[in-house]
Amino acid sequence: MEALNASFVPSPHIPATPAKVLRKSQFLHFQFCSKPSSFVQSYDRNKSSSKILATLSSSVSTETLDPTEPALETDSQQETFDWYAQWYPVMPVCDLDKRVPHAKKVMGLDLVVWWDRNENEWKVFDDTCPHRLAPLSEGRIDQWGRLQCVYHGWCFNGSGDCKFIPQAPPDGPPVHTFKKACAAAYPTTVQNDIVWFWPNSSPEYKDILSSKKPPYIAELDDPSYIKTMGNREFPFGYEILIENLVDPAHVPYAHFKLLPVKLDREGGAPIDITINKLDKEGFHASRFGGITNFMAPCVYKSAFSLPPKNGNEPQRRGLLLFFCVPVGPGKSRLIYTFPRNFGVWMDRIMPRWVFHLWQNRILDSDLYLLHLEERKIMEVGPTNWLKACFVPTKSDAQVVAFRRWLKTYSGGQINWGGKFSGALPPTPPKEQLMDRYRSHVVNCSSCSLAYKSLNALEVALQVIAFGSIGAVAATKQNAMSAAARTSLVLMAILCFAASRWLAHFIYKNFHFHDYNHALL
Repeated sequence: MEALNASFVPSPHIPATPAKVLRKSQFLHFQFCSKPSSFVQSYDRNKSSSKILATLSSSVSTETLDPTEPALETDSQQETFDWYAQWYPVMPVCDLDKRVPHAKKVMGLDLVVWWDRNENEWKVFDDTCPHRLAPLSEGRIDQWGRLQCVYHGWCFNGSGDCKFIPQAPPDGPPVHTFKKACAAAYPTTVQNDIVWFWPNSSPEYKDILSSKKPPYIAELDDPSYIKTMGNREFPFGYEILIENLVDPAHVPYAHFKLLPVKLDREGGAPIDITINKLDKEGFHASRFGGITNFMAPCVYKSAFSLPPKNGNEPQRRGLLLFFCVPVGPGKSRLIYTFPRNFGVWMDRIMPRWVFHLWQNRILDSDLYLLHLEERKIMEVGPTNWLKACFVPTKSDAQVVAFRRWLKTYSGGQINWGGKFSGALPPTPPKEQLMDRYRSHVVNCSSCSLAYKSLNALEVALQVIAFGSIGAVAATKQNAMSAAARTSLVLMAILCFAASRWLAHFIYKNFHFHDYNHALL
């Protein structure tokens, strides 16, 4: 899944093709390839510079280690990573409707995201009304811009203070001012057009933004860069999501025939990746002539550059950005974007949903196998990953680095704060597991609008088809010429055929598209 725009969305992919192919493939190539194709086939020009697997996979296979290679530096204190003392991305602003509250889950916490028009800010609350614990996300924004619980009408301002309890007598005690009447409000900010929240509503964290901010990506605020965002829910955990995104080697095989370049799944080539630093804050790596960073716990960033087409043009630069959100055991969310300062015309003339059709195909192509892989890892125990998996090549360096980071600073798994027993949710039927509508369309403003419009067009085509046949049947033979009858019948056939094709298109692109890699 390293390829979302790089190799795609769920994992930056890197197709193994010559540089020529890259130059011809234009922007769409970067929409799904984590690095320019010219970097795909990496050559090991300096074996001594690779500090990676020798250190990172030391617990995996002693046969692959070179004792002469330098050890990878890590924090000597090996502090524990505090999962509840971090900023987490919730959703892109472009996919949030200001008119309604939105239910989301992050780190096992049920959240409601809503627009406070009085303060002109997005707010993130605990999705629980203090009255009878009903979900506030099922409520509404009232005429005064307050979040109203739909169960009994309690209303809350942007700070979580209860401003109105309909059932309280006006001449009685002001029960709405009691502390227990307040909704839990989390520290919230919008950065890089993404809503972020701090998963602790204690008053001591009210001003946490002044001392600690979310990771900032300057390119997302640079007007010379185009940045089209997308999001997707996955039926596998955060660990599998990141593991897949940082792995370029799977692209020619798991995403065969889905990228705008020719991939060789019969052969392949070594991929030289070097881990330069690993500590509690994440890791830094070098690959394909570019730099990649994992900024714990959520951000994976891969930078690349291309020479200008002519002397008057600035250097072409781009990023592959993945914001990986832990939702719960066996569930994760991906927010992705691929900012770049070249080929911007395509994003400006094409709606987002057109790009998402392609990106979702890539995301879906290895979704099922990742879901099953996670269950196999749970069988051996996530803390035993480095022992159970055999990763002898440099192409797995970032995967091993992430697992090493997870084991060193978090015991090999996320600390859910005791919310979960550790068991994964059951596996549903494949069609339900890979349902794009629930995992993407309803959460994407562009795809949701396209879905409604295409369904309306399908109905319109059917109405025209049956209307034309009805007109022919209801008209007396002498009242209509043979040519007119023939034209109406032909139009009816074409419209009906078009409606059937459109129905298939909608189902395949907005609901379910199965993959049989053996037949590709």
